[in-house]
Amino acid sequence: SMISIIIPTFNEETYLPRLLESIKKQVYKNYEIIVADADSADKTRQIAKRYGCRVVKGGMPAIGRNNGAKAAKGDILLFLDADSLIGKDFVKDSLKDIEKRKLDVAGCYLYPLSKNPIDRIFLEIFNLWIFMTQFFYPNACGSGIFCKKLLHEKVKGFDETIKLSEDMDYVKRCGKYGKFRIIKNSKLIYSMRRYYKEGRFKVGFKLFLSALYRLFFGEIRSDVFKYDLRYRK
Repeated sequence: SMISIIIPTFNEETYLPRLLESIKKQVYKNYEIIVADADSADKTRQIAKRYGCRVVKGGMPAIGRNNGAKAAKGDILLFLDADSLIGKDFVKDSLKDIEKRKLDVAGCYLYPLSKNPIDRIFLEIFNLWIFMTQFFYPNACGSGIFCKKLLHEKVKGFDETIKLSEDMDYVKRCGKYGKFRIIKNSKLIYSMRRYYKEGRFKVGFKLFLSALYRLFFGEIRSDVFKYDLRYRK
């Protein structure tokens, strides 16, 4: 299968080259990279072009991901965040798992980019949560989501009116029409920079509250959590 890797960006010159290097090292070679850029003021676009990515208009992450998907030629979409990293077997192993278990949409377990044990504990809790809920209530982080392009089109992509957890909403809706699971054997290396900037427990508590909120009241369409998605830099 051809894979379209879609990366929403906003001022990512520090992080993007590292991710693009990790994509270049993939054992699996049948992919294209689409960078959906929200008018970065730095060198993000030049870097993307230098690495041979296609650059399309971005915006908030949901808008960027949708625009990237519209331009995608692959039959499987892989949404990544610009500050994440993947090992060289990531795409190959993930595709093997997707094929073996006949998945239409899939999330990834997250591993911290830092060496801090608290970060590891944090993400272990998150990984446990997505592991336990995968069979009946899909949850996944937008830093790493695979989705068949046909399914993405069927659910009309990410909901651009949602303020927070639009990634969770996306996999939940995809899971109604296709089979969702968390990929077993590939690790997504996840940047904790947002946690350092806002304070680990503040962000963690917000994410916990937002999960509860979604359980009882549905998707978050107001600024109830005051969560700044343009957290770059």
